[in-house]
Amino acid sequence: MTELAQRFLDLHRGASPLLMPNPWDRGSAVLFESQGFQALATTSSGFAATLGRLDGMVTRDEAIEHGRALAEAVSVPVSADLENCFADEPEGVAETVRLAVEAGLAGCSVEDYSGNESDTIYEPGPAAERVAAAAEAAHSGADRLVLTARAENYVHDRFDLADTIERLQSYQEAGADVLFAPGVRELDDIRQLVSSVDLPVNVLVLPGMPSVSELAEAGVSRISVGGAFAYAALGAAAAAGNELLNDGTYGYWGTAAGGAKAAREAFGR
Repeated sequence: MTELAQRFLDLHRGASPLLMPNPWDRGSAVLFESQGFQALATTSSGFAATLGRLDGMVTRDEAIEHGRALAEAVSVPVSADLENCFADEPEGVAETVRLAVEAGLAGCSVEDYSGNESDTIYEPGPAAERVAAAAEAAHSGADRLVLTARAENYVHDRFDLADTIERLQSYQEAGADVLFAPGVRELDDIRQLVSSVDLPVNVLVLPGMPSVSELAEAGVSRISVGGAFAYAALGAAAAAGNELLNDGTYGYWGTAAGGAKAAREAFGR
């Protein structure tokens, strides 16, 4: 593998989970690297928000160029959230992964959710074929990347742990490097999921979920935040705008001062 991809994969084998925030632009990527995070991942929802769109409304070219920009901005490995790889058929999935390799990314993900227009989860057989095509594209060239295969049941209100585990097992067999079932929240379910596969497992942390130490005890290898940090920034901006517009006061400077200090420290290197 390329040096960055190998480093990224090795980080999944540490004594504690890899904490991987999800920047939404170059500045946030540089900021998180300056804080000491060892790897980053793009967020499809956070990136879409920078374009004034909702999640699932960016193009493949936009997502690839966004990943390239973040990878160029930092020295740590960057993995790209590429949704369903912008294709239904395995050939299209493989092409998207090849573009991710060319963009200098250390990793990327492929989902088994078809997208907003059809709002379906791919059937298990075709879903595994898509992962196999992605894995071949990710691993067969001179430059390689770490492939994360995602089972999307729980974030689309399909609360079927058995099916989710079976899907992840099939994605493992298809050649994925990391497995991910966003939306699985309960510690017992996470333990069962982790114990049912042999590959590193990523968990998306959501409100009310177990702590990092509890997830570590359950065997989780990687923790990500999705669009949470991007939405936290937007929430702070919205609160500041409401304060100025409706109250005519400037209390937002309390948060802004901390942001300015963080920017000076991160960007002044």
